[in-house]
Amino acid sequence: MKDRETGRAAPAPEPREAAIDPFVEHRRLLFGTAYHMLGSVADAEDILQDAWLKWHAVDQDLVEHPKAYLVRTVTNLALNRLTSARAVRETYVGPWLPEPLITPSNAVEETEMAETVSTAMLVVLESLNPTERAVFVLREVFGYSYAEIGGFLDRPAATVRQISRRARSHVQARRPRFDADDGARQEVTEKFMAACHGGDLNALMELLAPEVTLWNDGGGIVTAARRPLHGPDHVARWILGVMAKPVSADIRLEPAVVNGELSVVGMVGDDLVGALTYDIHDGRIENIRFQVNPQKLNGVQAAGGTDGPTSNTKGSR
Repeated sequence: MKDRETGRAAPAPEPREAAIDPFVEHRRLLFGTAYHMLGSVADAEDILQDAWLKWHAVDQDLVEHPKAYLVRTVTNLALNRLTSARAVRETYVGPWLPEPLITPSNAVEETEMAETVSTAMLVVLESLNPTERAVFVLREVFGYSYAEIGGFLDRPAATVRQISRRARSHVQARRPRFDADDGARQEVTEKFMAACHGGDLNALMELLAPEVTLWNDGGGIVTAARRPLHGPDHVARWILGVMAKPVSADIRLEPAVVNGELSVVGMVGDDLVGALTYDIHDGRIENIRFQVNPQKLNGVQAAGGTDGPTSNTKGSR
């Protein structure tokens, strides 16, 4: 096509920048919402897959606020999943712990979930009923207004406010104490790994608080303590006993950022076989949560996952 004045070919029009799919744009938020609601990487990914299918089944031109629509969709899908999951957990073998998220150390500050995705917090959230958990996550973690949450859940804003107040009070009463000093946490972590690798009972006991408790989630699939262990002597001897077993000979402990906190993972070659998170108070470890259920380690990934749908989102389920 020629320019009428110069007779020369007119420059090609600038290509329009392709619009970003709102689902892809907000995937981190959607994953965070589902994971906070369910404490499960695998379930959160399933929810995102269902949400993606629903999103691409509607006339998107008629959706005035795509982000709100997607959050509402994920929230309600997670509520349905959580209701059924709670019934399953009543028959769970041994202590139930959430699935770990292993986060690249340089990504902790980037994720909106860093301060609220700790294993300790997810365990506390398990004590809320599904609606309380949804309101708490949407309000306290992601900062939605009572009116917005009411729109997501089809409830009046005043009702949401009451639910939020009740949930927040419940969480505050059960949230464990912890030290926020990164240097102290790194020092304790290094000493913990050295004591475990060296089989040093006294050194390990010195790191444990007098009221230390250990929860071990094997899900009935692998050998694990089916009841919480209490006290430095009992906990330390159990940990070193596990490390001394022939089956543990190839396990090496490494530091890793798990659920936003410096923690320890157990590796055999390139395979993850355990994730150990803990609370530190006054320089000592108070609560230890040891996840060894292989079904909960298969889905370990960086927080927020990859951009866009999961690999099988477009296929049949």
